[in-house]
Amino acid sequence: MNVIAPERPSRVVRDPWEVARSWLAEHGRVALATVVSTWGSAPVPAGGQLVVGPGDRFEGSVSGGCVEADVLIEAAEAMQAGKPKLLEFGVSEETAWRAGLPCGGKIQILIDPLEQSRDVGLLDKILTARRARQPIAVATNVVTGLRVLHRAGADMPSEVASFLASGTCGLVASPGGEVFVQPLVPPLRVIVAGATHIGQVFAELARQVGYCVTVVDPRAAFASKERFGNTAALAEWPEAAFGEIGLDTRTAVVALTHASHIDDEALAAALRSPCLYIGALGSRTTHAKRVERLKAAGFSDADVQRIHAPVGLAIGAKGPAEIAVSILAEIIKVVRGANQE
Repeated sequence: MNVIAPERPSRVVRDPWEVARSWLAEHGRVALATVVSTWGSAPVPAGGQLVVGPGDRFEGSVSGGCVEADVLIEAAEAMQAGKPKLLEFGVSEETAWRAGLPCGGKIQILIDPLEQSRDVGLLDKILTARRARQPIAVATNVVTGLRVLHRAGADMPSEVASFLASGTCGLVASPGGEVFVQPLVPPLRVIVAGATHIGQVFAELARQVGYCVTVVDPRAAFASKERFGNTAALAEWPEAAFGEIGLDTRTAVVALTHASHIDDEALAAALRSPCLYIGALGSRTTHAKRVERLKAAGFSDADVQRIHAPVGLAIGAKGPAEIAVSILAEIIKVVRGANQE
């Protein structure tokens, strides 16, 4: 398989757990600040994280800017004390306005200090699971700082399993104090079948959102490093490439070649998988012919109804950039479960 290795991303948000592990090796101690709950205006949802290192080093966000300075001070103190802190901030209307927020509100933030001698093993387990795309949940006692890693399975406590199923964070009561449960589900993986002009723009936009993007196209001249320098590209046919990548329930497949023999192969492979989203470029007439071919290949009405076509939200998009935006918006809508009209 001809794989074009991606260049190091320069503007994509990094996984806070990866950052924490790297800085822990470098500095010996870091702090993770995590949004536990929100009320009112909240530019960063529960689960949002800020990694704080020694000095003025930090990455991520817990409020969009309005309480970050205070969090950095509290994080430095928590690292010195070696104990977690649960903070609550009330954001006034005036402060919210200065920060560019629509209204005031409250946020609760857990500051969790990590030390190399104590926590590197847990971080390695978390990162191993994330790289293997295994859903896990981290439960942290906000009083003692005790952390427990839960893997999906029959022995997972019911309240933890509920958070993992919904993908939401929250506090639960326990005899030893409140426990913050943070589910860590695999990041959405987007496979773009078609190294086209639309594919170029869409791949970059999806990366900016934080999705893991791979472009697949058997035409090596299309799937070139010059065209997709920051995105992994496979100069291979979809069926072979998809088999190696693996399609799971956190995968979106978008067929953009406008070449029926390539798109059909990508769609057939996607339909045989449990992937979350399947989209295909083309007019309604083009899609009707595509459906006929897929049915002739043995796919049912229910199968072909999984395909979003014409791909993208109906926003009147024109040109590659706007079409790419409409596709990404539709995927986000499906990921967030906002399919109700």
